Amino acid sequence: MIVCREHVEAAASAIRKQWSGRPLSGLILGTGLSNLAATVVVETCIDYESIPNFSRATALSHRGRWICGTLDGVPVVVMDGRLHGYEGYSAAQIAFPVRVMHELGAKVLVVSNACGGLNPNFRAGDIMVVEDQINLTGDNPLVGPHDLNLGVGYPDMSCPYDPRLIECALSIARREGIVAHRGACSSSTS
Repeated sequence: MIVCREHVEAAASAIRKQWSGRPLSGLILGTGLSNLAATVVVETCIDYESIPNFSRATALSHRGRWICGTLDGVPVVVMDGRLHGYEGYSAAQIAFPVRVMHELGAKVLVVSNACGGLNPNFRAGDIMVVEDQINLTGDNPLVGPHDLNLGVGYPDMSCPYDPRLIECALSIARREGIVAHRGACSSSTS
């Protein structure tokens, strides 16, 4: 799939027909925080199959629903279930919903997942706030014809994650007594 502006606009338009809100944040819920979807004050819920150019979530615990509403009073769009490389999706297909979130107005993206780690100081159940990333897939969502309407073709990756949001997340974790680390993750086929 080569993503173009028309695909993004068609998906956003279909969502806007069912929800007139403007999200401040987009959340992509994987296995680790899938229960967070139940805390959203839902204004509309759309199956991925009903959104033009969207792929289906096929992982067993991923519901495949686009939720529009509020979380703690903040307007959000939520992917209740994410897409994975191991499902056969390309990086462009996996990143497509993020482009739609941006088109709808989201300025902050939060992505969750459950995964393993290599740091011997981490314990099962610990939270890691990602501050850097290593792409081991050989795929990239920016591959294809360059469309300035979708953003810069070669974004600065020297600081891919917002340091202020990282510090905010770690500060909240400390305040709440939650074990949280900072670290790098690798993109593989998950």
